[in-house]
This record gives sequence, structure tokens and C-alpha cells, in this order.
Amino acid sequence: MLIREATEGDWAGIWPFFHEIVAAGETFTYPLDLGAEEARGWWCLPAPSRTVVAVDEGGVVLGTAKMNRNHMGNGSHIASASYMVDPARSGQGVGRALCEYSIEWARARGYRAMQFNAVVETNVYAVRLYRDLGFEVIGTLPEGFKHPKHGYVGLHIMHLAL
Repeated sequence: MLIREATEGDWAGIWPFFHEIVAAGETFTYPLDLGAEEARGWWCLPAPSRTVVAVDEGGVVLGTAKMNRNHMGNGSHIASASYMVDPARSGQGVGRALCEYSIEWARARGYRAMQFNAVVETNVYAVRLYRDLGFEVIGTLPEGFKHPKHGYVGLHIMHLAL
């Protein structure tokens, strides 16, 4: 697996699983009916932010991450990131590789910490991964997310000092 900067041509490989994940409504706070062009603008961020893809040896997009500062101004020393892995590729280490990559990206750019603002508490695989990599839940917004199967569940705020 190779992680590299996303190119314009990668969107065709990202969009199918991006749309599937968002439309399922289980892990992201995006509108369920988000269209492809609007989604591209939300995901493919301009510098100094970064969007990357994880690809296999044939160039097939397995997953993607976007990395950015979490706040502006006097809070711009805190990074954030979001990840999406093609559900057909889950359990293959793609998410872990993307998360580790984003942590190193943030460290290399001098960020003091990473903060995830809205990790759905029922997304147990993501919560476990982030904890394994050193993130802590520093707060939970009770009933902050309306899950299609579990009803109202909490949104974790997770933090990692860099």
C-alpha cells in the first residue's frame, strides 16, 4: 500500500465509497444526500491542508484522509483529520496506515496536538483504533448524533498531544 497526495483523477475512485459511507449515515455528520461536487469541495482541501489516498500496487484507491488545522487564529496549532476506507477493504490496515500518516504529517508541520471533533461513539472500530494510537476521549456530547440504527448516540471529542 502506498499513501500519496490525492490527484484530481483520484476522485473517481474515492466518490463511490465516500457516497456509500455518507449515505449510510452511521459515522459522519455530513448531509446524507451530499452530491459528488459538493463532497469533493469538502474533502479535497487546498494547501496548507492535505488530502491523500492509500492505493494498492495497481493504483486502486483503498481509502483516503484529509488533514487540516482544527481551528483558525490562536487555535491554529491544533490539527485534525478525517478518514474513509472503502468498506470492501476494511480490516486490511488501511485506516491505521492513514491515521499514522496523518499523525506524522501533523508532527512534521509543528502542530501541538490533534483533535477529532465528532467521533460517533458507536463507531467502535474507529474509537478503538484512535485509542490504540494514543488518542483519549476528552468529552462526549450526549445524543449529539442521530444514528439510523441506534437512535441518538454520543459524539466523542478525541485528543492526542503531539
